[in-house]
Amino acid sequence: MSTCILCGSPEASELFRSSDRLYRTTEEEFAVVRCAGCGLPRLDPQPALAELGRYYPGNYWFAPDRTAASRLEEFYRRTVLRDHVNFVSRAMAESRSRGPLLDVGAGGGLFLGMMRQRGFRVAALDNSAQAAAVAWKRQQVPSVCGLLENAPLRAGHFGCVTMFHVLEHLYDPGAYLTAARELLEAEGRLVVQVPNSACWQFRLLGKRWNGVDIPRHLVDFRARDILRLIESRGFAVVRRKFFSLRDNPAGLASSVAPGLDPMARRVRGVRESGGMRLAKDLAYFALMAASVPFAIAEAACGAGSTVTIEARKQ
Repeated sequence: MSTCILCGSPEASELFRSSDRLYRTTEEEFAVVRCAGCGLPRLDPQPALAELGRYYPGNYWFAPDRTAASRLEEFYRRTVLRDHVNFVSRAMAESRSRGPLLDVGAGGGLFLGMMRQRGFRVAALDNSAQAAAVAWKRQQVPSVCGLLENAPLRAGHFGCVTMFHVLEHLYDPGAYLTAARELLEAEGRLVVQVPNSACWQFRLLGKRWNGVDIPRHLVDFRARDILRLIESRGFAVVRRKFFSLRDNPAGLASSVAPGLDPMARRVRGVRESGGMRLAKDLAYFALMAASVPFAIAEAACGAGSTVTIEARKQ
């Protein structure tokens, strides 16, 4: 059994067992346990590093093609990503940092492309060479393939480092936060978003909640856990938000109907005609729209299914 990344306790009790509901990369079941010391949920035992890659399909990120369904998906993604763009734009404006923005786990780079269109200097980091190449080619974003701890990036150079749904995938998320602090200017900002396992969705759906994303999510942070970890790495929290237009309604929709999730269907290689793909996408978007009122309500009560945090160096 592993030890808790927050309190170091090896003691834990099992919450449930489940497999990969979303991408179906394996039929193996994994246990999610709750730390006896601080209550932080985690996957235990965690997959070995050599095995972990099996659960990340090569197209585990969005890259549009020329089909009508893909154009609809890109329009949707651009619409909901404005939430992220506005949050990060405000953080960078208020910090008055002059350095570029580095997005860690940038995937195909759509978020950075939108930030670049707003006039920000941007750079991408992803451990997928294919994703980095797509970000550079399609979004004109300078991209590096690698891990943050040893990436060839200049210390004190960046005005902002963003990590959207990255830390929950890591064996040692604290190491990424320490590395981000080294890369930031004195007045730079860190922006982190993770699923919040203290949300209503997890309480209602348990192992069917998309936020646990077994076996890719190694840690299931609650808001107070990620705040504690960020502060322990030399940051002071500036702002937090419990609603994400991109993630909260979609997370509920994918929990209820994982078979309709567009990314999951593409990753699994589901064979479907153009018309069927479009019909499933429209059904999924309708389910997301129906999920918005619930997602807004839980976020208003401080129990949203994600938490986004802006922090500065202490």
